[in-house]
Amino acid sequence: MKGRIHSLESFGTVDGPGTRFVVFFQGCPMRCLYCHNPDTWDPKGGTEMSAEYILEQYERNIAFYSGGGITTTGGEPLLQIDFLIELYEKAKEKGIHTCLDTSGIVFNKNNPELMAKFDRLMKVTDLIMLDIKHIDPELHKKIASQPNEGILAFAEYTAEKNVDLWIRHVIVPGLTDDDEYLYKLGYYIGGLSNLKALDALPYHTMGEVKYAKLGKEYPLKGTPPMDKDILIEKKQVIIDGIKKRRAELSAK
Repeated sequence: MKGRIHSLESFGTVDGPGTRFVVFFQGCPMRCLYCHNPDTWDPKGGTEMSAEYILEQYERNIAFYSGGGITTTGGEPLLQIDFLIELYEKAKEKGIHTCLDTSGIVFNKNNPELMAKFDRLMKVTDLIMLDIKHIDPELHKKIASQPNEGILAFAEYTAEKNVDLWIRHVIVPGLTDDDEYLYKLGYYIGGLSNLKALDALPYHTMGEVKYAKLGKEYPLKGTPPMDKDILIEKKQVIIDGIKKRRAELSAK
């Protein structure tokens, strides 16, 4: 089996614990307004690679990955779930730590065949980094052109499977920085028993160059990068929501 891969990065340092070998999958059904990888959207793009080839590339620099491992990102890795399962099963045979960076958008608990694949994948996944674009359903559609019901259901599913979870949330000025919704996000994820970390990521404008090269209009043109000091304040709002939910759960 071969997967469609956009690119490989040998020394990722922001894609999970330790130094990571990062595999960028090709194809994504989301159309996030602040996406900085629009070149990964087309599922027919990229280069075909086998799991064996990818693991060979990993092993070339294996000495650097102590405390790290492989991270799959994209695009959306779950669009190619069969190939992802094969890659992770072969990685686990070699004792490699596996991290899935995903939006969870393809999750569908009403599809038994797909759920069997998710169950198999969870057995060989050590960490999930789930990017929740917005906690409000309508605003999520505005941002990503997709609903968030399945994404939140996926978050709850990972808790049921007891797979370590990191939540990622991009803070965009005027778009995802409202304190009310940030608190609601924190309150929601505070109920997830497998939550291990929160990454509040600052919006940046590096994607504008890629859009220009692809002849696309950048949706958030004119939106300033998120101020790092304000980012700290916004992250605290999410943390306050987490603490509130956990205090309520511990009091029961």
